[in-house]
Amino acid sequence: MPKQAPVYLSAPALICCAGNNGESFFEAAQRGDRSGIVPFPLSDAFPASALDKGPFPVGRISDDFFPPGEGSRFFRIAGAALEQIRAEVAEAVAAYGPDRVGVCVGSCDNGSEVSLEAHGIYFSTGRFPESYRLAFQGASYPAEYIARRFGLSGPVLAVSTACASGAGAISQGAALIRGGICDAVLAGGVDIVSPTVLLGFDSLETVSQEPCNPFSKNRKGITLGEGAAFFVLSRKPLGFPIVLLGAGESADAFHITAPRPDGQGAIRAMEEALAAAGIGPQEVGYVNLHGTGTPLNDAMEAQAMAAVFPDIASFPPVSSTKSITGHTLGAAGALELALCALALAYAAAPPAGDRLSLPVHVWDQVYDEALPLLRFADHDTPLGDLRICMSNSFAFGGCNMSLIIGRED
Repeated sequence: MPKQAPVYLSAPALICCAGNNGESFFEAAQRGDRSGIVPFPLSDAFPASALDKGPFPVGRISDDFFPPGEGSRFFRIAGAALEQIRAEVAEAVAAYGPDRVGVCVGSCDNGSEVSLEAHGIYFSTGRFPESYRLAFQGASYPAEYIARRFGLSGPVLAVSTACASGAGAISQGAALIRGGICDAVLAGGVDIVSPTVLLGFDSLETVSQEPCNPFSKNRKGITLGEGAAFFVLSRKPLGFPIVLLGAGESADAFHITAPRPDGQGAIRAMEEALAAAGIGPQEVGYVNLHGTGTPLNDAMEAQAMAAVFPDIASFPPVSSTKSITGHTLGAAGALELALCALALAYAAAPPAGDRLSLPVHVWDQVYDEALPLLRFADHDTPLGDLRICMSNSFAFGGCNMSLIIGRED
């Protein structure tokens, strides 16, 4: 694969249970703060009778993080992140025109929040609410909403590749720029934890009743979360010193929900990302793992990491930050890339007097001896002169994404 031209990133706009902006999120990731992992609130749409095992912990955004307002929780969360990036979008529109600015959004939810409420009214009255439209359930609706919100008339793409959706949206946005179709793209992901999503994952027996414990011998499954993260991607600098160097994508199609055990799909995605960035594995300074805490994913990912980074002496520090955010599904790839971008930016210009560390891997430290050994970042792993990060997202259906970003210098 030829080396890809770099694409410039804006500072990330984000919200999740661990922070309502980049600064607060990065601080929580350094501390390993899990205070945002709370029991899922029961409601009429999600009765206690539906929970055989009792309430599950989820990464739920505090209502203090955004004004309640009107409309669905999904779009309030998206809006809280998008407002942080309004100036960068305006700058791109002024520079290139609205028809040269595209939108790429990853999500898995497809309007379940609105749909459940509307169908509840239909079952009780025989009529849907006047305000309800079937389009609300379309995979493209979030991307179309964001384009209308900012008056953008460039290409509008929806990416729905399960838990790799947010990373895929960023990769597709970069491809639009490199292909000369757009000069800038608003790209990222957003998702919520709805009753439908939580019960669906529970039916697969993948949801843990305890906060997730990635790569531990005692791991019991995922903790779901909600959040949003967006970037403006551009062919010119945006006042933020981070560039997207390369992206790798594969589809092993091994199973609809289980990863390929030997990790070949994940390996291919990471190796393609390295080739696209024009770097070797020894140049990667930190890897944000997919790290869901399920027995199958963690075993596969550990094998894949050992294959791509075989030199123990140069093995990069790694962590799964789903321990503090929960698995934010379609937003996860964008949210975790945002954390990598923030780490690189702080390494380039560290605050005076602060000793910064990499995002820590929060777990019980009981390693599964059946897995290859990984070098987990802890509170004593310094940020140092970090220059290149990799962020991995390995999703249902064998949809594998790896993104590599670096400091512009």
